[in-house]
Parts: sequence; C-alpha cells; structure tokens
Amino acid sequence: MSMLAGLLIFFALAVVFGLLLGYAAVRFKVEGNPLAELIDKKLPQTQCGQCGYPGCKPYAEALANGTAEVNLCIPGGEPTMLEIAELLQVEPKPMDAEATTPKARMVAVIDEDICIGCVLCIKACPVDAIVGTTKMMHTVIEKECTGCELCVPVCPVDCIDMVVEKTSLRNWKWPEPGLLNPAVSGESK
Repeated sequence: MSMLAGLLIFFALAVVFGLLLGYAAVRFKVEGNPLAELIDKKLPQTQCGQCGYPGCKPYAEALANGTAEVNLCIPGGEPTMLEIAELLQVEPKPMDAEATTPKARMVAVIDEDICIGCVLCIKACPVDAIVGTTKMMHTVIEKECTGCELCVPVCPVDCIDMVVEKTSLRNWKWPEPGLLNPAVSGESK
C-alpha cells in the first residue's frame, strides 16, 4: 500500500511541476527579433565564423541591429549579400574580389598517419564534422564538413589539408548554359 501511495505522490508532483513549467513557458516567453530570424534563414548556416561572429545567428542579430555590414558572409557570397541588403533596405558594399570568385567546394582531410590526437581541430570545428578522441587518430565526416578551414590553423602537426570535394551524385550540378558550348548562349569568339 505504501508503494502505491509513493507512486501517486510522485505522479501528482510530476503533474503539478509539468503544469507550472507549461505556464512559465507561456507566461515568460522571450520573443526574438523577427528580422534577425528572417536574416538567419537566408544565411548558409555553415557556422564558420568567417564573418567575425561565432555563427550565423549572432551575425543575423548584428545585421538586424545595424551593427554589421551585409558583405561579411563569405560562404553565402554575393547572392546572400544582395538578399540581405534588399531585406534590410540598405545599399550593399562590394565584397572582396577573392570572396566573390566562385571556388570549388573544399573539405578537410586529415592525414591519419601524422595525426597525434590533440583534439584542437575537434574544438575548432563549428559543425562537429571531425571525430576522434584524445591521443587517438581523428577523421573528417566529409558530408558534414562545410569547408570553413577553421581546423587547419589550429593543427600543431599540420596534418589537415583542404581538398576539392570529389564529384558524386550527391553534389554534381549541371553546368551553366553556354559554358560548355558558347554557341548555345549566343556568344561567338
């Protein structure tokens, strides 16, 4: 009988605390900046930090507050910059020529024979694309790697290289019209 009473007491407490938490969630809900949410949806979500902010969400919040420039997102490139500038109704400054030049998608590759297992690359990776443990070899999950290159400078034995992603059915794209045959797009040499 006492076991049943104990279970009923715990069940009653769980219901009371559940109701209290539900009420607190509704009553004390913190509204985010809707403009920051819209900007965040337009960013590539690589969380690479190349814009000078620790991720896409803080960069979106800085843009919404007017404390950041729209031309800082290198992975998003010019299309993302123009979308955000239109959304914020500001005149975009041109991006660096290096940042707007289309590059092949790069992924990190760890030379597993040289890796000493220092875990510095794991700590630097914003998307958890590197797996391994202390004093053991590490490896990169290529489909998760965003190519942000944040793991390269922290490696003390220089065993991480950035290589062009291998073409597969998952990442192959049709070439733009006219690149293969200039006569198709109306251009002539």
